[in-house]
Amino acid sequence: MNIELAKTFIAIVSTGSFLKASERLNVAQTTVSARIRILEQLLGRDLFIRHKGGATLTPAGQQFLHHAPMFIQLWQRTLHQVAVPPGRRAVLTVGSEVSLAQPLLLNWIQWIREAHADIALRVRVDVPKDMISHVASGEVDLAIMYAPQHLPGLKIDLLMEEKLVFATTDPKRRFPDNSDYIYMDWGAEFTLQHEMNFPDVTPDIQMDLGPLALNYILSAGGSGYFRLSTLQPYVASGKLHLVPEMPMFSYPVYAVQSINADRGVADAALAGLHAVANSKAERSDILL
Repeated sequence: MNIELAKTFIAIVSTGSFLKASERLNVAQTTVSARIRILEQLLGRDLFIRHKGGATLTPAGQQFLHHAPMFIQLWQRTLHQVAVPPGRRAVLTVGSEVSLAQPLLLNWIQWIREAHADIALRVRVDVPKDMISHVASGEVDLAIMYAPQHLPGLKIDLLMEEKLVFATTDPKRRFPDNSDYIYMDWGAEFTLQHEMNFPDVTPDIQMDLGPLALNYILSAGGSGYFRLSTLQPYVASGKLHLVPEMPMFSYPVYAVQSINADRGVADAALAGLHAVANSKAERSDILL
């Protein structure tokens, strides 16, 4: 089977439509349709029911979904093994979503290079919906994510519990003020807890990228909820101030791995990731 057929199938399942899959794969929608038509002919079954809202899986499509990621992973693993550089025993592809690249992913990469210099590294950073697809397809062996989607071919483990804390550039500030409060969208659970604690707060500015929101208040002044682990240098320098009496919110981080990853390599890297995460959590606790 052409590997692109299985990748196209996974892209449609992930995005929910032929059109969005074509945009993700950067091919024409007619190409996506042609690939699925060939795949359905090979399997002798219809895989999707197309409708105005997108596409849903048929019973046969549901069954193929259990096998497609493993097929792609096997192919990707074969490519990895063939591409091992001279003097290295294996290739490991790691990644994270954008907001976890600094410093967790960076520290983890440094740990791997120091502890396992005989492993060649490939590193990817992407938005969550694409990163989870990379791991499910076997293109990424191990990744760091918030709230990963459960897909066949994945093993998901809790890595650490980050804390979202209230930080402000004004040491006298003790409560979110609508005029200078930046609402950072940390997901559905945070939104629910935030509304319960601050029902009357209607901030002027909302953002969905933590580093952008943090850099904004550092340059323009203001307050907002941020990951405790990222605030240490700014609190130490006096640029930001924590308000201990404000509520804190949990924000778990997960390690997501392909079930077909080379266990001898992936398990060693995962152990290092846990060590780096624990060290990071201990440094964050010093701030409290």
